[in-house]
Amino acid sequence: MTESHRGIKPRLVRRDPRQLTPLDMNARFFRKEEWDRLVANIAADGCLTSVPLIYGAGEYEEGRELILSGNHRTAAAVEVGLEAIDCMLIDDPQQKDELLARQLSHNSIAGQDDPATLKALYDQIEDVDWRAYSGLDDDVLGLLAEVSPEGLSEANLDFATVSLIFLPNELEAARKAFDDARMGQNASWLAARADYEQTLDTLASTHAAHKVGNVATALHAILTIVENHLTDLQAGYQSPDGTPLHTGTVGLETVLGARTLPAPAAITINKAIAAAEGRGEIEQGQGWRLLERLAGEYLSGPNHSSTGGDGQP
Repeated sequence: MTESHRGIKPRLVRRDPRQLTPLDMNARFFRKEEWDRLVANIAADGCLTSVPLIYGAGEYEEGRELILSGNHRTAAAVEVGLEAIDCMLIDDPQQKDELLARQLSHNSIAGQDDPATLKALYDQIEDVDWRAYSGLDDDVLGLLAEVSPEGLSEANLDFATVSLIFLPNELEAARKAFDDARMGQNASWLAARADYEQTLDTLASTHAAHKVGNVATALHAILTIVENHLTDLQAGYQSPDGTPLHTGTVGLETVLGARTLPAPAAITINKAIAAAEGRGEIEQGQGWRLLERLAGEYLSGPNHSSTGGDGQP
Protein backbone atom coordinates (compact mmCIF):
# COMPACT_ATOMS: atom_id res chain seq x y z
CA MET A 1 0.00 0.00 0.00
CA THR A 2 1.48 3.36 -1.02
CA GLU A 3 2.06 6.34 1.22
CA SER A 4 -0.71 8.15 -0.63
CA HIS A 5 -3.25 5.87 1.04
CA ARG A 6 -5.19 7.81 3.61
CA GLY A 7 -8.07 7.23 5.94
CA ILE A 8 -11.64 8.15 5.10
CA LYS A 9 -14.40 9.74 7.14
CA PRO A 10 -17.67 8.17 5.99
CA ARG A 11 -20.96 9.42 7.36
CA LEU A 12 -24.47 7.99 7.59
CA VAL A 13 -26.98 9.50 5.16
CA ARG A 14 -30.55 8.80 4.05
CA ARG A 15 -31.14 8.20 0.34
CA ASP A 16 -33.88 7.21 -2.12
CA PRO A 17 -32.71 3.80 -3.42
CA ARG A 18 -34.23 4.51 -6.85
CA GLN A 19 -31.94 7.48 -7.41
CA LEU A 20 -28.60 5.92 -6.47
CA THR A 21 -26.18 4.91 -9.25
CA PRO A 22 -25.49 1.15 -9.47
CA LEU A 23 -22.13 -0.27 -10.55
CA ASP A 24 -21.64 -0.91 -14.25
CA MET A 25 -19.66 -4.06 -13.40
CA ASN A 26 -20.31 -6.05 -10.24
CA ALA A 27 -18.50 -9.33 -9.50
CA ARG A 28 -20.97 -10.31 -6.80
CA PHE A 29 -24.04 -12.21 -8.03
CA PHE A 30 -27.00 -13.84 -6.33
CA ARG A 31 -28.71 -17.11 -7.24
CA LYS A 32 -32.46 -16.68 -7.69
CA GLU A 33 -33.28 -18.39 -4.39
CA GLU A 34 -30.80 -16.10 -2.60
CA TRP A 35 -32.32 -13.04 -4.25
CA ASP A 36 -35.86 -14.13 -3.33
CA ARG A 37 -34.77 -14.68 0.27
CA LEU A 38 -33.11 -11.23 0.41
CA VAL A 39 -36.26 -9.55 -0.90
CA ALA A 40 -38.45 -11.51 1.54
CA ASN A 41 -36.24 -10.61 4.52
CA ILE A 42 -36.17 -6.90 3.65
CA ALA A 43 -39.94 -6.93 3.18
CA ALA A 44 -40.34 -8.59 6.59
CA ASP A 45 -38.00 -6.07 8.29
CA GLY A 46 -39.33 -3.00 6.49
CA CYS A 47 -35.79 -1.62 6.22
CA LEU A 48 -32.18 -2.52 5.44
CA THR A 49 -30.39 -4.00 8.45
CA SER A 50 -26.95 -3.55 6.84
CA VAL A 51 -26.16 -0.35 4.97
CA PRO A 52 -24.78 0.03 1.43
CA LEU A 53 -21.51 1.92 0.92
CA ILE A 54 -21.84 4.81 -1.55
CA TYR A 55 -19.42 7.39 -3.03
CA GLY A 56 -20.02 11.03 -3.95
CA ALA A 57 -17.17 13.54 -3.50
CA GLY A 58 -18.61 15.86 -6.14
CA GLU A 59 -18.24 13.24 -8.87
CA TYR A 60 -21.83 12.15 -8.29
CA GLU A 61 -24.52 14.62 -7.35
CA GLU A 62 -26.19 14.35 -3.99
CA GLY A 63 -28.83 11.62 -3.97
CA ARG A 64 -27.30 9.90 -7.01
CA GLU A 65 -24.06 8.65 -5.51
CA LEU A 66 -22.29 5.51 -6.79
CA ILE A 67 -23.08 2.28 -4.91
CA LEU A 68 -19.70 0.69 -4.09
CA SER A 69 -21.20 -2.23 -2.17
CA GLY A 70 -24.76 -3.24 -1.41
CA ASN A 71 -26.02 -3.07 -4.99
CA HIS A 72 -28.29 -6.08 -4.50
CA ARG A 73 -29.60 -4.80 -1.17
CA THR A 74 -30.41 -1.47 -2.83
CA ALA A 75 -32.17 -3.16 -5.75
CA ALA A 76 -34.11 -5.35 -3.33
CA ALA A 77 -35.16 -2.24 -1.38
CA VAL A 78 -36.51 -0.79 -4.64
CA GLU A 79 -38.44 -4.00 -5.37
CA VAL A 80 -39.91 -4.02 -1.86
CA GLY A 81 -40.92 -0.38 -2.25
CA LEU A 82 -38.81 1.30 0.43
CA GLU A 83 -38.90 5.08 -0.02
CA ALA A 84 -35.56 5.71 1.70
CA ILE A 85 -32.65 3.68 3.05
CA ASP A 86 -29.64 4.42 5.28
CA CYS A 87 -26.27 4.46 3.48
CA MET A 88 -22.66 5.00 4.50
CA LEU A 89 -21.35 7.85 2.31
CA ILE A 90 -17.69 8.37 1.40
CA ASP A 91 -17.37 12.02 0.45
CA ASP A 92 -13.55 12.16 0.37
CA PRO A 93 -12.16 12.23 -3.20
CA GLN A 94 -10.94 8.78 -4.26
CA GLN A 95 -8.75 7.54 -7.09
CA LYS A 96 -10.10 4.84 -9.43
CA ASP A 97 -7.83 2.24 -7.82
CA GLU A 98 -9.14 3.11 -4.38
CA LEU A 99 -12.78 2.81 -5.45
CA LEU A 100 -12.18 -0.55 -7.16
CA ALA A 101 -10.23 -1.86 -4.17
CA ARG A 102 -12.96 -0.86 -1.74
CA GLN A 103 -15.61 -2.44 -3.97
CA LEU A 104 -13.73 -5.75 -4.17
CA SER A 105 -12.78 -5.82 -0.50
CA HIS A 106 -16.38 -5.48 0.61
CA ASN A 107 -17.31 -8.47 -1.52
CA SER A 108 -14.30 -10.65 -0.71
CA ILE A 109 -13.58 -10.12 2.98
CA ALA A 110 -16.42 -12.09 4.46
CA GLY A 111 -14.73 -14.40 6.96
CA GLN A 112 -15.67 -18.03 7.52
CA ASP A 113 -18.14 -19.78 9.78
CA ASP A 114 -17.10 -22.51 12.17
CA PRO A 115 -19.55 -25.25 11.11
CA ALA A 116 -20.04 -26.64 14.62
CA THR A 117 -20.83 -23.21 16.08
CA LEU A 118 -23.05 -22.43 13.10
CA LYS A 119 -24.97 -25.67 13.67
CA ALA A 120 -25.33 -24.95 17.39
CA LEU A 121 -26.70 -21.46 16.67
CA TYR A 122 -29.06 -22.72 13.95
CA ASP A 123 -30.43 -25.45 16.22
CA GLN A 124 -31.34 -22.82 18.83
CA ILE A 125 -33.81 -21.21 16.40
CA GLU A 126 -37.18 -22.79 17.18
CA ASP A 127 -39.52 -20.96 14.81
CA VAL A 128 -39.45 -22.36 11.25
CA ASP A 129 -39.99 -18.93 9.68
CA TRP A 130 -36.93 -17.53 11.42
CA ARG A 131 -34.94 -20.56 10.31
CA ALA A 132 -35.84 -19.67 6.73
CA TYR A 133 -34.95 -16.02 7.42
CA SER A 134 -31.44 -17.08 8.53
CA GLY A 135 -30.59 -17.81 4.91
CA LEU A 136 -28.96 -21.20 5.42
CA ASP A 137 -29.80 -23.14 2.27
CA ASP A 138 -29.82 -26.88 1.61
CA ASP A 139 -26.15 -26.89 0.60
CA VAL A 140 -25.06 -25.33 3.88
CA LEU A 141 -27.43 -27.50 5.90
CA GLY A 142 -26.05 -30.54 4.12
CA LEU A 143 -22.60 -29.59 5.37
CA LEU A 144 -23.96 -29.03 8.87
CA ALA A 145 -25.42 -32.52 8.88
CA GLU A 146 -21.92 -33.90 8.26
CA VAL A 147 -20.34 -32.03 11.17
CA SER A 148 -18.51 -34.52 13.38
CA PRO A 149 -18.26 -33.45 17.04
CA GLU A 150 -15.21 -35.70 17.51
CA GLY A 151 -13.29 -33.70 14.93
CA LEU A 152 -14.23 -30.32 16.37
CA SER A 153 -12.93 -30.54 19.90
CA GLU A 154 -11.90 -26.89 19.92
CA ALA A 155 -15.57 -25.93 19.58
CA ASN A 156 -16.19 -27.46 23.04
CA LEU A 157 -19.37 -29.18 21.96
CA ASP A 158 -21.33 -31.41 24.30
CA PHE A 159 -22.52 -34.56 22.59
CA ALA A 160 -23.75 -38.03 23.38
CA THR A 161 -23.54 -41.32 21.53
CA VAL A 162 -26.90 -42.88 20.70
CA SER A 163 -27.11 -46.60 19.91
CA LEU A 164 -29.99 -48.05 17.91
CA ILE A 165 -30.78 -51.68 18.79
CA PHE A 166 -33.09 -53.71 16.58
CA LEU A 167 -34.76 -57.04 17.24
CA PRO A 168 -33.74 -59.83 14.84
CA ASN A 169 -37.02 -59.69 12.92
CA GLU A 170 -36.64 -55.91 12.46
CA LEU A 171 -32.94 -55.81 11.57
CA GLU A 172 -33.31 -56.51 7.85
CA ALA A 173 -36.08 -53.92 7.51
CA ALA A 174 -33.88 -51.36 9.30
CA ARG A 175 -30.93 -52.11 7.02
CA LYS A 176 -33.13 -51.74 3.96
CA ALA A 177 -34.47 -48.41 5.24
CA PHE A 178 -30.92 -47.07 5.70
CA ASP A 179 -29.88 -48.36 2.27
CA ASP A 180 -32.93 -46.75 0.66
CA ALA A 181 -32.10 -43.47 2.41
CA ARG A 182 -28.55 -43.52 1.07
CA MET A 183 -29.71 -44.43 -2.44
CA GLY A 184 -32.23 -41.60 -2.44
CA GLN A 185 -29.98 -38.91 -1.00
CA ASN A 186 -29.67 -37.09 -4.34
CA ALA A 187 -33.32 -37.45 -5.32
CA SER A 188 -35.35 -34.26 -5.86
CA TRP A 189 -39.05 -33.56 -5.99
CA LEU A 190 -40.60 -30.47 -7.57
CA ALA A 191 -43.30 -28.66 -5.63
CA ALA A 192 -44.99 -25.28 -5.96
CA ARG A 193 -43.70 -22.45 -3.78
CA ALA A 194 -47.21 -22.08 -2.37
CA ASP A 195 -47.01 -25.67 -1.12
CA TYR A 196 -43.66 -24.91 0.55
CA GLU A 197 -45.08 -21.85 2.29
CA GLN A 198 -48.21 -23.79 3.31
CA THR A 199 -45.97 -26.45 4.82
CA LEU A 200 -44.06 -23.84 6.83
CA ASP A 201 -47.35 -22.26 7.95
CA THR A 202 -48.66 -25.68 9.03
CA LEU A 203 -45.46 -26.38 10.96
CA ALA A 204 -45.68 -22.97 12.64
CA SER A 205 -49.32 -23.58 13.61
CA THR A 206 -48.38 -26.98 15.02
CA HIS A 207 -45.48 -25.44 16.96
CA ALA A 208 -47.87 -23.00 18.60
CA ALA A 209 -50.70 -25.48 19.23
CA HIS A 210 -48.51 -28.18 20.81
CA LYS A 211 -45.99 -25.72 22.29
CA VAL A 212 -43.00 -27.57 20.85
CA GLY A 213 -39.83 -26.14 19.37
CA ASN A 214 -38.47 -29.15 17.53
CA VAL A 215 -39.40 -29.41 13.84
CA ALA A 216 -39.35 -33.22 13.92
CA THR A 217 -41.79 -33.24 16.86
CA ALA A 218 -44.11 -30.85 15.04
CA LEU A 219 -43.95 -32.97 11.89
CA HIS A 220 -44.79 -36.05 13.96
CA ALA A 221 -47.88 -34.25 15.30
CA ILE A 222 -48.93 -33.40 11.74
CA LEU A 223 -48.50 -37.02 10.63
CA THR A 224 -50.57 -38.17 13.60
CA ILE A 225 -53.40 -35.91 12.46
CA VAL A 226 -53.13 -37.41 8.96
CA GLU A 227 -53.21 -40.92 10.41
CA ASN A 228 -56.42 -40.06 12.23
CA HIS A 229 -58.05 -38.91 8.97
CA LEU A 230 -56.90 -41.57 6.51
CA THR A 231 -60.38 -42.03 5.08
CA ASP A 232 -60.26 -38.39 3.88
CA LEU A 233 -57.88 -39.70 1.21
CA GLN A 234 -60.86 -41.39 -0.44
CA ALA A 235 -61.48 -38.10 -2.23
CA GLY A 236 -58.47 -38.94 -4.38
CA TYR A 237 -60.05 -42.03 -5.94
CA GLN A 238 -63.80 -41.78 -5.26
CA SER A 239 -66.13 -39.15 -6.66
CA PRO A 240 -69.03 -37.74 -4.59
CA ASP A 241 -71.47 -40.04 -6.41
CA GLY A 242 -69.43 -43.11 -5.47
CA THR A 243 -67.79 -43.82 -8.84
CA PRO A 244 -64.00 -44.43 -9.12
CA LEU A 245 -61.82 -41.55 -10.32
CA HIS A 246 -59.04 -43.85 -11.56
CA THR A 247 -58.21 -47.54 -11.93
CA GLY A 248 -54.95 -47.54 -9.97
CA THR A 249 -54.38 -49.18 -6.60
CA VAL A 250 -55.04 -47.47 -3.25
CA GLY A 251 -53.98 -48.17 0.30
CA LEU A 252 -56.29 -50.42 2.28
CA GLU A 253 -55.90 -48.01 5.20
CA THR A 254 -57.83 -45.36 3.24
CA VAL A 255 -60.77 -47.78 3.15
CA LEU A 256 -60.64 -49.03 6.73
CA GLY A 257 -59.36 -45.81 8.29
CA ALA A 258 -56.54 -47.65 10.07
CA ARG A 259 -53.29 -49.36 9.15
CA THR A 260 -53.82 -52.23 11.59
CA LEU A 261 -56.58 -54.54 12.80
CA PRO A 262 -56.91 -56.88 15.78
CA ALA A 263 -55.02 -60.16 15.42
CA PRO A 264 -58.17 -62.39 15.86
CA ALA A 265 -59.90 -60.48 13.05
CA ALA A 266 -56.80 -60.83 10.85
CA ILE A 267 -56.74 -64.59 11.47
CA THR A 268 -60.41 -64.93 10.50
CA ILE A 269 -59.84 -62.99 7.28
CA ASN A 270 -56.71 -65.03 6.50
CA LYS A 271 -58.65 -68.31 6.87
CA ALA A 272 -61.45 -67.06 4.64
CA ILE A 273 -59.03 -65.93 1.95
CA ALA A 274 -57.12 -69.23 2.10
CA ALA A 275 -60.39 -71.18 1.75
CA ALA A 276 -61.54 -69.07 -1.22
CA GLU A 277 -58.16 -69.50 -2.90
CA GLY A 278 -58.26 -73.26 -2.24
CA ARG A 279 -61.66 -73.55 -3.94
CA GLY A 280 -60.47 -71.48 -6.89
CA GLU A 281 -63.01 -68.75 -6.17
CA ILE A 282 -60.28 -66.09 -6.20
CA GLU A 283 -56.75 -66.02 -7.61
CA GLN A 284 -53.75 -66.56 -5.35
CA GLY A 285 -52.50 -63.30 -3.81
CA GLN A 286 -55.71 -61.40 -4.51
CA GLY A 287 -57.44 -61.70 -1.16
CA TRP A 288 -59.00 -58.28 -1.65
CA ARG A 289 -61.35 -59.84 -4.21
CA LEU A 290 -63.01 -61.86 -1.43
CA LEU A 291 -63.54 -58.68 0.60
CA GLU A 292 -64.96 -56.98 -2.50
CA ARG A 293 -67.35 -59.89 -3.13
CA LEU A 294 -68.53 -60.00 0.48
CA ALA A 295 -69.07 -56.23 0.48
CA GLY A 296 -71.05 -56.47 -2.79
CA GLU A 297 -73.24 -59.28 -1.36
CA TYR A 298 -73.88 -57.19 1.74
CA LEU A 299 -74.92 -54.14 -0.31
CA SER A 300 -77.32 -56.23 -2.43
CA GLY A 301 -78.73 -58.25 0.48
CA PRO A 302 -82.25 -57.89 1.93
CA ASN A 303 -80.95 -56.47 5.22
CA HIS A 304 -79.27 -53.53 3.47
CA SER A 305 -81.32 -50.36 3.00
CA SER A 306 -81.69 -48.62 -0.36
CA THR A 307 -79.03 -46.12 0.66
CA GLY A 308 -75.62 -46.90 2.07
CA GLY A 309 -74.12 -45.51 5.21
CA ASP A 310 -72.76 -42.57 3.27
CA GLY A 311 -76.21 -41.64 1.92
CA GLN A 312 -75.42 -42.86 -1.60
CA PRO A 313 -77.82 -45.29 -3.38
